[in-house]
Amino acid sequence: MSRIGRLPIPIPSGVEVTIDGCRVKTKGPKGVLEREFSPRMRIVKDAQELRVERPTDSKQDKSLHGLTRSLLNNMVQGVSQGFHKTLDVVGVGYRAEVKGRVLHLSLGFSHPVEYPIPQGIDIECPVITRIVVRGIDKELVGKVAAEIRAYRSPEPYKGKGIRYEGEEVRKKAGKAGRVA
Repeated sequence: MSRIGRLPIPIPSGVEVTIDGCRVKTKGPKGVLEREFSPRMRIVKDAQELRVERPTDSKQDKSLHGLTRSLLNNMVQGVSQGFHKTLDVVGVGYRAEVKGRVLHLSLGFSHPVEYPIPQGIDIECPVITRIVVRGIDKELVGKVAAEIRAYRSPEPYKGKGIRYEGEEVRKKAGKAGRVA
C-alpha cells in the first residue's frame, strides 16, 4: 500500500470540503480551491478527515493514490494556512519593488523587467532585495516563483541573480583558477 496515499488528511476547523463525484471543492478562511481528480480514485470524507482509496494494486493506481492524497492535502492546507516562497535578489544594483499588480525588477539589463502578478497571488517586497510570493494554490506559488527566478537565475562565477531563500549556489573557479 502507498505510504503517502494511505495517510488520512485531517480537516482543520473552519475548512469545508465538498465532494461531487471526482470533483473536490475546499473552502476556508484564505479562499476557495476546486480541482477534478481521476475517476479511478475514491475520495471518502469521514467526520473530520479525508481518505483516498484505490480500486486495484496496479502500478498506475498506486501512483495515482499518492498523487491524489498529496494534491488533496495541499488544497486543505492552502485554504487554511496558505503557502509562500521567498526569493533573494543578489547583485550590485539589483532590486525589486511592487507597484500595484506589477513586480518591477532591476536585474542589470538595459531595461527594467516588469512581471504582471497573476490572479490569486500576492507578492510583497519587505526589502528591495527580497521577494515573498504568497497564495493558496501551492502549484501556482511555485510556478510564479520559478518564473521570477528565471529572469536572472544565479550565475556560477559571482553568484549574482535571483535565488530561493537558503539555496546554495556552487561557485566555479574563474580564469585565475581560484574561487573568490
